[in-house]
Amino acid sequence: MATRSGLIACSIAFLAPFGFIVLTSVMTDHQALSQRLWPQPFRWHNYIDVFIQVPLLRYTANTLLYAGLATAGVLLSSIPVAYALAKLRWRLRGVCFVLVLATMMLPFQVTAVSLYVIFVRIHWVGTLLPLIVPAFFGDAFSIFLLRQFFLTLPEEYLDSARVDGAGELQVLRRVVVPMAKPAIAAVGLFNFLYAWNDFFGPLLYTAENQHNWTIAVGLSQFKTLYTVQWNLTMAATVLFMLPVILLFFFAQRAFIEGVTLTGVKG
Repeated sequence: MATRSGLIACSIAFLAPFGFIVLTSVMTDHQALSQRLWPQPFRWHNYIDVFIQVPLLRYTANTLLYAGLATAGVLLSSIPVAYALAKLRWRLRGVCFVLVLATMMLPFQVTAVSLYVIFVRIHWVGTLLPLIVPAFFGDAFSIFLLRQFFLTLPEEYLDSARVDGAGELQVLRRVVVPMAKPAIAAVGLFNFLYAWNDFFGPLLYTAENQHNWTIAVGLSQFKTLYTVQWNLTMAATVLFMLPVILLFFFAQRAFIEGVTLTGVKG
């Protein structure tokens, strides 16, 4: 009973800020600056006003484009590398795996200046290309997670496919990928959430071109322009969080199963 009460208390403490954001989003500007916690009356028109004040649909489309293509790029590039590191026998395989892991120790901010100079010279700054194209060259964390799952796959299934004449690409596509759907779903969700919430990258590369802003950058600028209108700011925040919450709600089974099977623990 004490454990259940503790969990309920923790849940309330965790959900309280979200409840405050939702309630503030349907208040008038005057109520949002007062001590009231309950809107009187509810002003649902705030969610329409947000779309009038800023081009939120364009920011959403940019964010979906960035998150969708970056996630697809990470999966397409990381799955073959993880398979090669887990199931193929070749010289220096361990060394290459260590090098892949070593890149995880290097913060993005360390290479930001050099990458920015490169993208300036090829005239990509101001577009979403610096955020999307590098994803097609693999991600160390995704490679690590997928490799850990591929190591658990029975070798007999792969050998049976090879005996039937399948090449390594066919083994990967017809045997490994179908068996690794939970892990692939977890990795895809990880990368989609990262791209959706990414602020530093879009701010660095698209700040000069408002047409290519993502929701994170647009929401930051919206808060700067309408800092006293907390009701509209909170309404924009709710709209920013809603797709991610819905995505996790519908994909939580695959996400939890994939995280468990890949050995990732909080």
